[in-house]
Amino acid sequence: MMHKKDISLRQLLEFRNAWVAWLVFLVAVVVTVLLWQLSIRLVEDRTEARFRNQSLQLKTAIEERLLNYEQVLAGSAGLFAVSGDVSREQWREYIDKVDINRYYPGIQGIGYVRRVGVRQMADHIASVRAEGVLDYLVNPLGTGPYYYPMVYLEPGTERNRRALGYNAFSDPVHRSAMERARDEAIPTITGKVVLVQEEFAEDQASFLMYYPVYQGGDVPEIPAERRMMLSGYVFSAFRMNNLIDGIVGLISPFLDVRIYDSGVAERENLMYGSNLGSLDNEFSFQMEQNVTAGGRDWLLQTRSTPAFDFLASDPRPPIVLGCGLIISLLLNLFVLALVRSRLMAQVSAGRYRAITEGAANVTLVLDREGKATYASPSSLDILGFDPEQVQSLEFEGLVHGDDWPHLQQGFDDAVKAPGKQMPVIRARIRDSEGQWRDMEGTFTAMLNVPGVYGVVLSLRDLTQLKAAQSELHRLAFYDPLTGLANRQLFRDRLNHVVRRCRRSGEPAALMFLDLDGFKRINDTLGHDAGDELLRQVAQWLEGCVREEDSVARLGGDEFVVLLSRISGSDAAGKVAETILRRLCQRIRLNDHEVGITVSIGITMIPHDSEDSGTLMKYADLAMYRAKELGRNTYQFFTPAMNIKAARRLLQQEELATALDGDRFVLHYQPKVDLESQRVIGVEAFLRWHHPEKGLVSAQQFIGLAEETGLIIRLGELALRHACIQVQALERAGFESLKMAVNLSVRQLTDSGFLDMIRQVITETGVSPERLELEMPAELLNEDPRMLRELLVALHDLGVCLILDDFGTGSCSLVALQQLPLDVIKIDHRFIRDIPYNVSATDVASAVIALARKLHLTVVAEGVETPQQLSFLKSAGCAQCQGNLFSYPLDEDALIGFLIRQYERPLIS
Repeated sequence: MMHKKDISLRQLLEFRNAWVAWLVFLVAVVVTVLLWQLSIRLVEDRTEARFRNQSLQLKTAIEERLLNYEQVLAGSAGLFAVSGDVSREQWREYIDKVDINRYYPGIQGIGYVRRVGVRQMADHIASVRAEGVLDYLVNPLGTGPYYYPMVYLEPGTERNRRALGYNAFSDPVHRSAMERARDEAIPTITGKVVLVQEEFAEDQASFLMYYPVYQGGDVPEIPAERRMMLSGYVFSAFRMNNLIDGIVGLISPFLDVRIYDSGVAERENLMYGSNLGSLDNEFSFQMEQNVTAGGRDWLLQTRSTPAFDFLASDPRPPIVLGCGLIISLLLNLFVLALVRSRLMAQVSAGRYRAITEGAANVTLVLDREGKATYASPSSLDILGFDPEQVQSLEFEGLVHGDDWPHLQQGFDDAVKAPGKQMPVIRARIRDSEGQWRDMEGTFTAMLNVPGVYGVVLSLRDLTQLKAAQSELHRLAFYDPLTGLANRQLFRDRLNHVVRRCRRSGEPAALMFLDLDGFKRINDTLGHDAGDELLRQVAQWLEGCVREEDSVARLGGDEFVVLLSRISGSDAAGKVAETILRRLCQRIRLNDHEVGITVSIGITMIPHDSEDSGTLMKYADLAMYRAKELGRNTYQFFTPAMNIKAARRLLQQEELATALDGDRFVLHYQPKVDLESQRVIGVEAFLRWHHPEKGLVSAQQFIGLAEETGLIIRLGELALRHACIQVQALERAGFESLKMAVNLSVRQLTDSGFLDMIRQVITETGVSPERLELEMPAELLNEDPRMLRELLVALHDLGVCLILDDFGTGSCSLVALQQLPLDVIKIDHRFIRDIPYNVSATDVASAVIALARKLHLTVVAEGVETPQQLSFLKSAGCAQCQGNLFSYPLDEDALIGFLIRQYERPLIS
């Protein structure tokens, strides 16, 4: 027996004895660290809240101060409304009463800009000089016909007198703000400027605020009248440092504050910087806010500084960490004391201490003669023998005759080496039902250990392990749905065939198969039906080839067939024809009978290549060529396919680069109402500014965009630009024009399409009623329920829905009646043959009559001759577009075209 003195500190600290103490210590340390992190987070949250509060207060203070300055200008403008004309002395007296130095810090001066015609210039200069400004001169002159010199500017300091006579309208920054103030009758702030009255080498960022003054004092109703009745502007000039320093010092003295013009954080847009940040530009918190005043957006950026972080520091997190570690150590020592007491209590307990408790093992204790004296309870579950009856069993009779000598030798070796675990021995053991079970075991002699007094044999059952290994092998190398070889196993087989062909020169063939229209079946009838179809196709394919050939499923609806030995390409073609005949049939799935076909690509080994990856690529290219030729056919690989694929990959990269570089623009083709003879809308066409080919039409790249998925980004770009153009046309005076945007089936069926539409409408501010979405006729082939839900959602947004290319494909009359469509477009292929082709004329007439019966508006596209126009008018067509009226125009040409068409009708 062990005594207390036998338990050393080293034994006590061993993991098998002290794991509970170490676990308690680890848990305590983890809790300590969590509490420490929580305290840090609480301090950080409090600091961040203080930072956000100061940032929000700073924004509010800036906006309030700018609002006060707007009110000052409004009052100054009211002086002109009351007096009609204000003399220099009256202006000086008024500004003195305002006392801007006391009540409105940051204003460098309040002045008045007068509109002066080119013919009035001489009189104007003479009158100002007569008022005492002897060196008054208007500059720079600009181009006329009106000039906007600064006539008054108070307080009349020497610095401010330098600005008198400055024609602010000659500067694009001033002019943009002045035009907006004039047209919208609101106070408007300029972009970043340097004041004329600045001293030499002073480049402090500044801005001016303009407020329009109209003749008679009243604000005209429409922009055109405002331009005519403009008398001038009252304005105030500001230096950003003078304006912002006081606010920042009062509200957020320890924050790094930066203000950028136009809402963009770029160096050239920086209007104000407190320069309190660290030299390494490191900060803990940052916040960006938009300050909007005077029709101008400023980006207010606030960052924490080292001084701010120092003032916000808190000593509590280190205290929490230190106390927690001390408590963790005390708990560890306490549990170690308990463990020591438990070890001393169990020091004499040696009975059966060698017997494991693993339920997956059978543990036997044998005496010196090899007779079993004890069996673990697990022997009943694994071998079916009652542990209480183990002494009556003949152990040698349960072991396979070929394996008994190995077990006997292991037993003898264990007896010779007490306490040492012997090497693993495998043996077949018969269970109670007479079945052989594969097992492995080890002997350990414990003949002198109290409570054991025998040789311990621990046996582990390998039967379930072997079954699991077999199942893992099946899952690793075979497709779980069809039972065919998977990609990994097939690649091994292909490599083997390639090596054999390389040695012998005997040809083989690789086929790449893809089911035609599988996605439609899967989406329409469900995945269960799709899985059933794939299982049936796998059976058909295995019946079309020999046993030495291989059939595999790569994933989805893609299969491959490896003809390991074949006489030549003719034989491969015959196998492909057999597969086409076998698979070209109808099958019943979920009470629906569907037809399937397959497209096959073939590459020959080793003629085409001796590389497995290249052969797979070539077969895939040939399969896609079969798809392009109409499907339900096969094609052999040719080098031209590889060249075409490389060229297509290059085009795809060019297209993606162009999209990232924003090299796409919109052109617009007018749409004419035949009754009013006026343009009522335009259709947007996407164009690509190619660096070598120039302007490329959408027909040359839209197909590639759809195949690669880039159509989603292209479509959003086109829609966003079109909505922005709608806003621009509205500002130009064309408030009633509608904008039509073409969509593809890939866009419309994208899961994020509706969210994208809503986001673009919200961000651009366009009215949905001004937007028309043109959808291709093949959209009607999609799932009817999905299609109706989509179109109803779009209709609820308020956009106009147009069915394009009507007359092509399978245009369902039921769909026209049930879907919320507003307009249909007759395909241009019918229009171009009018009036020479009677069939085309009859179809166009029938479509127009049908649409009118369904209360749908009809648009004819591709109108190019007066004869076509005459026929369409007589047939009752509502709207037309085409080269007869105008080719697609860019933005500038479109504005000119619209102005001209309002002067005279397009149709005579």
